[in-house]
Amino acid sequence: MALDNSLKEKMRRITSKAALAASKFKGLNDKIGADKAAVDIMRAELNDLNINGRVVIGEGELDKAPMLYIGEKLGTKDGAEIDIAVDPVEGTNFVAKNLPGGISVLAIAEKNNLFHAPETYMEKIAVGRNIEKGTVDLDFTLEKNLKNLADASNKKLSDLTVCLLSRERHSKIIDTLDNLKVNKKLITDGDVSGALYVTDSKFGVDMFIGIGGGPEGVLAASALDASNCFFQGRFIFKESGDIKRAKQMGIKDLDKKYELNEIISGDSIFSATGITDGDLVKGIEITGKEYFSETLVTHKNSNTFEVISKKEEII
Repeated sequence: MALDNSLKEKMRRITSKAALAASKFKGLNDKIGADKAAVDIMRAELNDLNINGRVVIGEGELDKAPMLYIGEKLGTKDGAEIDIAVDPVEGTNFVAKNLPGGISVLAIAEKNNLFHAPETYMEKIAVGRNIEKGTVDLDFTLEKNLKNLADASNKKLSDLTVCLLSRERHSKIIDTLDNLKVNKKLITDGDVSGALYVTDSKFGVDMFIGIGGGPEGVLAASALDASNCFFQGRFIFKESGDIKRAKQMGIKDLDKKYELNEIISGDSIFSATGITDGDLVKGIEITGKEYFSETLVTHKNSNTFEVISKKEEII
């Protein structure tokens, strides 16, 4: 069963309004204010939709997030049962400091088709659509993955570019990349955007790799699925609280490697609107009573993967 195609524009409108709300906090060093503004708008807009929605990835659990918490019911309850994943402001520091890369993100799928990711880290790897399955794998060494990818891409190792978060935990990965003379694109935050760089050659990224947020991995998987890219993820459970929560969620194999179709299945829609300018999409620009937005929208069943630029009235 496919999601109604009209939901694609509705999702775009929601993330663009959330991005507009957050954009008013650009450069104010108030990441909490930016996040709250986007959350409030996104929640109100989702509640106006004729859907029976449930948040599976949100701002946290009920006791930590008053709105858009995991398990929250949204919509008029008059419509299809929908799983919802949100990150109202990915890159709150980018917005607070008016740096490139802040986006507002929303993904939806039919009920039980979007993985309910625990609030823990995830080991991830992603490559583009033209790479044959089996070329790269989380269980391979980084060197093997890079050499396989170079062969599959008809490139030299020195022509490859790998995107990853600039974190101390990635020091061994960075050393390997340097030793093999592979180019790096280090990002300080925003690993949803980082993973999506493999979707188009214009971004100049051949592989996304490393450890980042589990919920962000599921959000990125929606867009990667729509563009027929490759993605694998493995959750990292170290703290006793994380292990307990995973078992409560029914995760029995804590070391399981998840393929893309195990993270998201069936039809899905993904929408990411720029708050500040970035490689993926441009940020919000306000001119008088109008604003310009740029949004990456995907819809699996309609084979949609496009960037939509709009100038709209500020209501």
